[in-house]
Amino acid sequence: MPKTLSPDDIRQFREAMRRVAEDAFATRGAQGVTMRELAKELGCSAMTPYRYFRDKDEILAMVRAAAFNRFAARIEAAAQHPADHTRLAVSDAYVEFALDEPHAYRLMFDFAQPAGGYAELDAASQRAWQMLSEHFRQLVEARLLEGDPHLIGYAYWASLHGFTMLALANQLPLPEAQQPAGHGGPTREAILAQIRMMLWRGAQPRRAEES
Repeated sequence: MPKTLSPDDIRQFREAMRRVAEDAFATRGAQGVTMRELAKELGCSAMTPYRYFRDKDEILAMVRAAAFNRFAARIEAAAQHPADHTRLAVSDAYVEFALDEPHAYRLMFDFAQPAGGYAELDAASQRAWQMLSEHFRQLVEARLLEGDPHLIGYAYWASLHGFTMLALANQLPLPEAQQPAGHGGPTREAILAQIRMMLWRGAQPRRAEES
């Protein structure tokens, strides 16, 4: 008879599964992963994961929720800077998370799961979006930016996502530290700085003579 699982047993197994499944889903895709394979990689019987998860989709939702929560925590920490400096800190934190945790970042946005189907995932993804939305609301209230904070937030998110996905696909110039000596072309950092400048200037309050 299987032993009764303690909260610590459940937490430890779920965390071990999260680490294994994150790599598996990111490298093989949802269709390329089975519960049996995940169990084998964990070194347990094929039926053991079903004591903790309904199915593979629930494991994917758990993995994505954990990624969104780590992402949100990174953004929240960056947003603690004074309001006029957070435009750099938040965008840096966004990009750094994607480059530091490429598997997690891809899983956040490359998969679609039914809204309302997984409470933990819904809460984590909303936490990430609400953090960005609140960041831009504060900048609008401080009159550093002008416009609808939600719309500005989406514009920033879309732009930074495009940049990070190109960077992860190695479709952008190398970072400055990796450029060969004497290279005169743009660097990855310069491209990000240009994006931030264009977005920031586009959302700044217009002067009276421009209205």
